[in-house]
Amino acid sequence: MNTRHAPQSRLGQIVNGLEETFIAIILGAMTLITFVNVILRYVFNSSLIWGLEATLILFAWLVLFGMSYAVKVTAHLGVDAIINILPDRGRRVMAIVSAALCVAYAFLLLKGAWDYWAPFGGYQQTGGRWFPTEFIKTRDQAWYVTETIPMFDWLRFIEPIFNQGEVYEKLPRFIPYAILPIGCALLLFRLLQASVGILRGTRASLIVSHEAEDAIEDVRHMNYEE
Repeated sequence: MNTRHAPQSRLGQIVNGLEETFIAIILGAMTLITFVNVILRYVFNSSLIWGLEATLILFAWLVLFGMSYAVKVTAHLGVDAIINILPDRGRRVMAIVSAALCVAYAFLLLKGAWDYWAPFGGYQQTGGRWFPTEFIKTRDQAWYVTETIPMFDWLRFIEPIFNQGEVYEKLPRFIPYAILPIGCALLLFRLLQASVGILRGTRASLIVSHEAEDAIEDVRHMNYEE
């Protein structure tokens, strides 16, 4: 069953709406900043100094947030040429195995994301090569700032918390980099959620593999109508 067409609870509809709104806001902000920068550059011979860095950060947020949303709505593409030749039981087994592997991969991603982001937030990294075994002493890098993005005055309250009262001249890096552990945690959660759906039989797989065939079928119908 395709989860994009599955009935949702009221809470599910609200969460889905918030996720789609957040993605739309990121896309809109990227488009607006790029458009303004083009106008400033070619009309006024000026530019937003922080525009490129902000766009890159927003793009990273879009990708890392969008990957978990794509799992939720079954939008990740995949190849099922081999799976389709298996009987129903074989398909189910392969779906469960692939879900387990994806969950393990997402867990490793989350560990790596936390270990990369933690120093920028003044937190400790985890020990262990594959799985976290303990927190280890890590050099505080919360004072690191972005290259060009200015610090917002309404965020000044974080300076005593993360920067020992020192003034941030630019936006601290731990804020835009926070999408790394957040995005990976959301991905792990959505993969666990999808895995439960596969085990319960309410979801066939983690991927959508017939997008090309559906597009061809749509074109065929359009040609017939003409």
